[in-house]
Order: sequence, then structure tokens, then C-alpha cells
Amino acid sequence: MKQAVLQAPKRFLVGRPLRTGQMGDTLLPKKLALPVFCSDPLSSVAYATEEILLALSLGGLAMFYLSWWVGAATVFLLLVVTTSYRQTCHAYPNGGGAYAVSRANLGENASLVAASALLIDYVMTVAVSVAAGVANIISALPFLGSHAVAISIGLIALVAVMNLRGVKESGRAFAVPTYGFVVSVFLMVLVGLFRTLSGHPPTAESAHLTVHATHSTAGAAVVLLGLRAFAQGCTALTGVEAVSNGVPNFKRPKSRNAATTLTIMGLLAVGMFAGITALASIAHVHIADSTAQLGGAPAGYEQKTVIAQLGTAVFGHGSVLFFLVQAFTAAILVLAANTAFNGFPILASILGGDGYLPRQFARRGDRLVFSNGIVILSLLAGALVWAFDASTTRLIQLYIIGVFVSFTLSQAGMVRHWGEELRRRPGQAPAIHRSRAINFVGAVLTALVLVIVLVTKFTHGAWIVVVTMPVVFLMMKAIHRHYRRVAAELAAGENGVPLPSRIHAVVLVSKLHTPTLRALAFARATRPSTIIALSVATSEEEASALQREWGERDLPVPLKILDSPYRDITGPVLDYVGRIRMKSPRDVVCVFIPEYVVGRWWEHLLHNQSAFRLKARLLFRPGVMVTSVPWQLGSAEAALARGSEDTSFAARRQVRSGAA
Repeated sequence: MKQAVLQAPKRFLVGRPLRTGQMGDTLLPKKLALPVFCSDPLSSVAYATEEILLALSLGGLAMFYLSWWVGAATVFLLLVVTTSYRQTCHAYPNGGGAYAVSRANLGENASLVAASALLIDYVMTVAVSVAAGVANIISALPFLGSHAVAISIGLIALVAVMNLRGVKESGRAFAVPTYGFVVSVFLMVLVGLFRTLSGHPPTAESAHLTVHATHSTAGAAVVLLGLRAFAQGCTALTGVEAVSNGVPNFKRPKSRNAATTLTIMGLLAVGMFAGITALASIAHVHIADSTAQLGGAPAGYEQKTVIAQLGTAVFGHGSVLFFLVQAFTAAILVLAANTAFNGFPILASILGGDGYLPRQFARRGDRLVFSNGIVILSLLAGALVWAFDASTTRLIQLYIIGVFVSFTLSQAGMVRHWGEELRRRPGQAPAIHRSRAINFVGAVLTALVLVIVLVTKFTHGAWIVVVTMPVVFLMMKAIHRHYRRVAAELAAGENGVPLPSRIHAVVLVSKLHTPTLRALAFARATRPSTIIALSVATSEEEASALQREWGERDLPVPLKILDSPYRDITGPVLDYVGRIRMKSPRDVVCVFIPEYVVGRWWEHLLHNQSAFRLKARLLFRPGVMVTSVPWQLGSAEAALARGSEDTSFAARRQVRSGAA
């Protein structure tokens, strides 16, 4: 009953456990894979145009004419990267994306650089997406502005719970917001363009405002400003690699369905991004990096997002369609985190399986998802949102560094992959040359963008990512060294493990009661070479009483009492066991510890504290075995009678140690 009560909230939130044999039921068709793996790149179009305009605003209103060119360059790059990752889906159907490609073609260090970049980027994706979604909610409902951090953390928790329920269930839950966003944006773009062609172009509420320059717009400054705008606009490419990471989650044929999903995503993202950028230019959306740059703005003026301004200009402020666009935009921005909630756990599971992250990341939870990765990602993203006060502008500066590191390594790895394929399959040279050329162009372009992003964003916060990536890289190397060292130590030798010369049984005694007698009986039943009962005297009266009772019962086990003038129990026992070991290192000392099993958590605080401390110290001694001999008290038996397997955390720990 008690266990059922404790499990009820978990089952309500997560659902019933799934058998391993039901893995096939969790595979995704393309219509569900799109919202699961592509919500991030699709949602990025909601703020990519805004980031371009914010960068250009530093040069004043005159620089906004570059938005067309920056947008066109971003679209071209998105098409190249999408085409490149289509090939990755076919070449590496087991998933892993940039990590798997780099490991197979560029070596361990390159793969770990890609992995560290992706892990950091996934955390950033959750933080930025949710913060941007909350910013759109606040644009429609300004009175929520002071609660941005709390709302963001709550939404991260909600997305985490949905993903803990399973990939397929999260896909169903997120399908409506994803497709609703796509339809509403295309409707807004088409209506806006129709009005423009009809001679009544939409006009943004900020069209009458001027934007004052804060940077020089002469010579090289124009180029640098354009490059910075391009770097910020490349946020539209985030999440593209998630499909290649999750190929194993697709229905058969896995690679083809993943590649098709990637193509659909690319076309939708390009169409929406180009439409929003064009419409922002037509409606004269004026937005600045700082409200102080806006000329003609009334006191207390709050800048609205580009999407909010376009929705107002096209459909009218307060209209049903305006709120529909805002609602779907906010929803898709929040759910864009879902891409990371699928990519991070899968990548972490692969790294865990390869021994670069804790093995726990490779284990599936009740719902056949990698629960540990989901929980860790939500905690890290929540901490990031709290640290940066849910500010999209501050968080965005840390963004996309990791994306383009992984893009570049992945494309470079694919170039080498096609070189190997050319040597193995010379008969298919034309197709392989074409594929290699696509990946080569992708590698060059993404490497160029990486340099631009580093140069333009480094002093604005990107240095944090640059510092964090080596830390994650070194952590993974250290974990791998640990696992290799442990494996080497645990490897069975050719001659096996020699039998101990003798086994010395030491039964710890505090009082002569039933648990002690049971421990003595169990120790004698193991037929050790020698056996002794050991007690530590903290007072002369107790020691004398114990000796008298021992003699009266005429027990067949000798009793040795150690003197402890400083009332320490652990030290004298450790010294005694150490002396036995010193006499014959090939002998084994088995220490039997009587323990109480209690049924209530608070009872644990009243018993076994000395035993736990002693066990913790003995476990580090070579050649020493520790055996707990449990004695169930009435409360434990009562709990068992009530049908509770979850008697308490302490009881479970005692029973496990007693079975050792």
C-alpha cells in the first residue's frame, strides 16, 4: 500500500512502465518525428530575423538594407547544411551525428570536441528557446514580465515531464503546436504579401521610429557589422543535426525516413525565415539593441518582438489571429527545447556506452527513454535561465558556438568518409564525388561561420562557451581513463583468484542479545579457520558485565575486549583487523556486524550509526570482507505484513548489504 502511494505521483506524471520488448512501439513516423526532432530549427525562424535586425541596428537605420543580403546568405547556408546532414543519416544509421562521424573518421579527440560542443549547445537550446518563448508571451501579456524566470523554469519542467513519458507521447503532444506554428506563420506571410501586392502593405507599429547608430558605418565597419548580423542570423541553423542523432528512433526504413524528415524541415524553415525577413522589411520593422537607440519612442516604450509586430501589422492588434500567432509562436519556442530533450539524452547514452560519461546515461527508464539525460538537461538549463535572468538577448550571445563546431567537424569527417568509400567502391565514383563535394562545401562554410561567430561574439559572452568546452572535454577524458583503469583492475587473470590460506571470522559485539547470538551462529556456520567475538570497551562497568554474561552462557566462541580510553569504537577495531592481516597477508578477515532492520525512517536515526561508519572504513581495507547480519525489529515485520516492499531507504540498504 505504501509503495503504491509513493509510486502514484510518478505514474500519473510519467505513465506505466514499458517492457523492453515494446521498443518497436516507440518508433516514430515522419509526421511525429518532425515535431520531436525539428521543433528547434523550425522555431529558430521566430527570432533569427530579429537577431539580424538587432545586430544591424548598431549601425543605425541605414544599415537595415543589409537584412536582405544577410538573410539570403543564411538561407543558402541552411540549405547546404541540411543537404549535408541528409547524407549523414544514410552513412551513419545508428545515430550519434557529429560525434559518430568524427569518431569514425577524425579520431577520439575530434569526436569528443564535437560531443562537448553538442552537449553544451543542447543545454543552450533549452535555455534560449524557453526564454524566447516566454518573451513572446510577455509581448502579448506584459503584466507577466516580472515572472519571466519562474515561468521559464516551470516550462522547462513541463517539457521534461512530457519527454519522460516517452518519445512517441511527446511527439503527439507537441505536434499541434508545431504544425500550428508553421500554418500560422505561412498564413501571416501570405496575407502580408497579398496586401503588399494589392497596394496596401502592412506597416509595423515601430515604422515611424528612427534608429540611432552606436557604431561607425564607414569602410570595414560595415563589413564587420554585416558579419555580426550574419553570425546572429545563423541561429536559424540550430538543431539541424538532431535528426541525424536520432535516426534509430525512426520507423523503418530509418535512414530514408530521417533524410525525408530533414528535407521537409529544411524547406519549411527556409520558407518561413525568408517570408518573415521579407515581411519585416516591407512593414519597416524597426528594432534596436537598446531602447535608447530608438528616436521618437514615447517614455516607457517596450520593444515587441518582430513576430509580434508583424502579427499586429498584418492581422491587427488584439485580433484572434494575432493572439493565435503569438500563442503558437510562444508554444513552438518553448517546445523547441524538445529537440534538445531528444538529442542530449541520445548523445549522452552513446557517450555513456563508450565510457566517456557515467554508464547510467546509457540506461533507459520506465518509458524506454534515457531518463537520466532528460533530468540532467532540465536541471542544467534551469540553472542557466536563473543565472541569466531568462534574458534571450544575454543567452543568445552564448549560442551557436557549439553548433558550428559540431557542424564543421561533422562535415570534415564526412569528406574523409567519402574518400574511404571511393577506395572501396570505385565503380560509384560520380555519386561519391558529388556527395564529397557537398560535404566539402559544408565544411568550408561552417568553418568560416565558426570563425565569424567567435570573432563577433567572443567579448559578448561567447568566451564562456569557449572556456566550458575544454572543461567538458577534459571531464570526458578523465571519466574514460577511470573506466579503463577499473576495467584493467577487474580483468580476470589467467590463473583466476587464489584461495585464501585461512579465513578469520570476527564478530562485533556491543551487547549479548539475540542479534549478537544470531551473528555468532551465522559466523560459525561458515566454518572459518578461526573465530573470535570482538567488543570495544568504552566503560569498565559494561565490559565487566559483558564478560560475566559471556561466561555464564558458556558460549563456544572466545570473547576479546579492546580497551578504548578515548571512547572510540572504529579505531580499535580497524587496528585489530590490521594486525591479523599483517601476520598473514594471504589470509582473509571476515567481519560480521549485527544490524537492526527498522520499518520507519525515523527509527533508522536511532540505530546502526556506529555500524555504518565502521563498514565505510572497513570496505577500503584489502583482504577484509564485511557481512551484515540483519535482525528485523517489530516495525519492520509490521511493514512487511502490510505488503510494503519499500519499508524505508535505510532498510533496503541494510537488506542489500546483508545479502552481500
